[in-house]
Amino acid sequence: MDRVGRTVAVVIAGVLAAAGCGTDVEPGTPADTTPPAATASTAAAPSPTSPTSPTPGAATAVPQTLAFTATTVDGQRFDAAELSGKPVVLWFWAAWCPRCRAAAEHVAGVQRDFGDRVQVVGVAGLGSGDEAMRRFVADQGIGGFVNLADDDGAVWKRFEVTTQEYYVVLDSAGAIVHKGALTAQALRDRAAALAG
Repeated sequence: MDRVGRTVAVVIAGVLAAAGCGTDVEPGTPADTTPPAATASTAAAPSPTSPTSPTPGAATAVPQTLAFTATTVDGQRFDAAELSGKPVVLWFWAAWCPRCRAAAEHVAGVQRDFGDRVQVVGVAGLGSGDEAMRRFVADQGIGGFVNLADDDGAVWKRFEVTTQEYYVVLDSAGAIVHKGALTAQALRDRAAALAG
């Protein structure tokens, strides 16, 4: 191959490599750095172990577990993406549930003691009704953290929750580290561990 032919071959190889057509990827470089689009609250359940990894040098991507929106019990829009980067305790409750009423004080205590490092979000549902949800929040003194009105069950379905007085705990990367019931002490211990 003559000198011009070699030069053309090198230029073509460089263009193909720059366009990403080559098969070799530099170690540590993600193949696709486009963050996933936010999904509606009725999207499929999130993967417990695969939050979206942030792209080096870019703003932190929203993990799939937090890619939903909802409405609070006082009618405000809530975007779960705002919780990115901190551990989160989702507490699923119903206004008519005696166990939830008993747990409210402990959940409020976790918010009070760890709220600067761990986000607590209540998720009300199971036919509670708007007025009953607002009354529950006021009566139980849990207005110090966000409580979602989810009577349509979109957030419950997203996390595959089927019963009240239930917790879904996410670490700071958005990975689910616990799903299920927790005693008051177990809840406090989990929050303390996440708070570091």
